[in-house]
Amino acid sequence: MTRITDLLGIKYPIFQGGMAWVADYHIASAVSEAGGLGIIGVGGADEVWLKDQIAKCREVTDKPFGVNLMLMNPRADAIAEVIAQEKVKVVTTGAGSPEKYMKMWKDAGIIVIPVIASVAYAKRMERCGADAVVAEGTESGGHIGEATTMVLVPQVADAVSIPVVAAGGIADGRGVAASFMLGAEAVQCGTVFCASDEVHIHQNYKDMVLKANDTSTKVTGRSTGHPVRQIRNRLTSKYLELEAQGAGLEELEKFTVGSLRRAVVDGDTKEGTFMAGQIAGMVNEQRPVKTIIEQMFVKADELVGRKLEV
Repeated sequence: MTRITDLLGIKYPIFQGGMAWVADYHIASAVSEAGGLGIIGVGGADEVWLKDQIAKCREVTDKPFGVNLMLMNPRADAIAEVIAQEKVKVVTTGAGSPEKYMKMWKDAGIIVIPVIASVAYAKRMERCGADAVVAEGTESGGHIGEATTMVLVPQVADAVSIPVVAAGGIADGRGVAASFMLGAEAVQCGTVFCASDEVHIHQNYKDMVLKANDTSTKVTGRSTGHPVRQIRNRLTSKYLELEAQGAGLEELEKFTVGSLRRAVVDGDTKEGTFMAGQIAGMVNEQRPVKTIIEQMFVKADELVGRKLEV
């Protein structure tokens, strides 16, 4: 047992990442049913979509689950209110500071766990009342920071007194054990769940992850200050060419409009954005969520020398 499992009432100290377009109620409920913390990722959706997803998740599981709010979402205020009204167990946040919503969420009894990419930001989140933080290394898929998981997690663990969840480059029991040795009390995984049976994404997306190797991902958007890690394809090559030619943020954003949907829903392997972490090279088998988590913690327990789950 860790402070995270105790705080959230979950069996295994593992979160499923709130991946936009990927993390709907199907995968969230499957992870929660398997003993972890499933998370519905709002991404660029609105409050109506979220309310429906929460209702559907509650229909299929009575286990704790959470919601991830990307704070750059133009509907963030309304979404934050729905989270409070629905009294979900936990909210994770990214792409900004949740401070303006903290009192509302706390008054609703919601556990708040921001995703952070630096020690300074972790300390700020602790000061404003966060219950824990997810320290996400640059190995992760999607929007990333600069510090690696190996250096970020121990520095954050030393800097704050609240629990730390490690994210970035974790896909098996070795990654879990390493995270605990670095000072984390739970892990968050995304890419490995993209290759699960229960995730409702196009099979081509799963296959892109399953066929990836250690050099399959590229980071786009560094010139704009919004770096994103994804599996390389024709889209990433064109994007990187535009960046090299000095294209501005507006042009680059226009170029990628709809590309995540093309990956997740349409399975367009050439013009879709297939967000995945560097660990994709280790994910070579599609499995049920329950199997992924159980195998992960059997190995982690063996390496750590104690039971990590409740």
